[in-house]
Amino acid sequence: MFGGGAGLALIAGPCVIESREHCVMMAGELAGMARKLKTPFVFKASFDKANRSSGEAYRGPGIKEGLEILGEIREMFGVPVLTDIHEPWQAEVAAKFVDVIQIPAFLCRQTDLLLAAGETGAVVNVKKMQCLAAEDMEQVVKKIESTGNRRIILTERGSSFGSRNLVADMRNLMVMKEFGYPVVFDATHSVQRPGLPFATQAGGLRSQSGTGSGGDGKWAPALARAAVATGACDGVFIETHNVPEKALSDAANSIKLSDMPGLWKQLAAINKITKK
Repeated sequence: MFGGGAGLALIAGPCVIESREHCVMMAGELAGMARKLKTPFVFKASFDKANRSSGEAYRGPGIKEGLEILGEIREMFGVPVLTDIHEPWQAEVAAKFVDVIQIPAFLCRQTDLLLAAGETGAVVNVKKMQCLAAEDMEQVVKKIESTGNRRIILTERGSSFGSRNLVADMRNLMVMKEFGYPVVFDATHSVQRPGLPFATQAGGLRSQSGTGSGGDGKWAPALARAAVATGACDGVFIETHNVPEKALSDAANSIKLSDMPGLWKQLAAINKITKK
């Protein structure tokens, strides 16, 4: 599905599972769009957001209920499913319900977590830490390879640029591509403003408490286009929501669901040019 002439792949879904009904609705809409546009598609959602800015933030339904929902979506729509894990013991459990285990950026150097994910035999998608050089991801790859697992994806999600700001360095995509595995660009997390009160895309609403991360979601489509234009991108990761300003996590970064078809047509057209 990723690389090897398979076409630009889309990893998309809400940041976190808000409810079974919402997750099923989002998966159905995205799967239908992907079939219509003949796009390789992976549905993503988290059962637990264990690395939120505030302890008061919504985390999700938890591993048992969350994985059951994701497993149901995989069977219902016939699409691969991705979720992230935060502790080694979660890897084996998650692999029974999902196709892709994701390692969060902050945890990409955690050896036991990488080994546990690799040992499941599932596809392992590792997000590059914000303060890690792209070249250092080679050691991350070697840890997973030591388990015999070669089903690896590397994802760029921006680099720290001072406090509370990220910058997407497109060179990172090309550096990580040299390791021989598919590379994905995370468009929506690359515009995150960690820890800042947020302004959403729709209406400029602001958090009164400042307990959630902010972001500049309006720039995500432009960064996605730039990433695909490098020619090193095998897929794009996008968090999307039908009503972004009401999303329970990453509201400021999420792209509106109704905007996804138009954006994906643009990205697919750019990818076709760069891959000629």
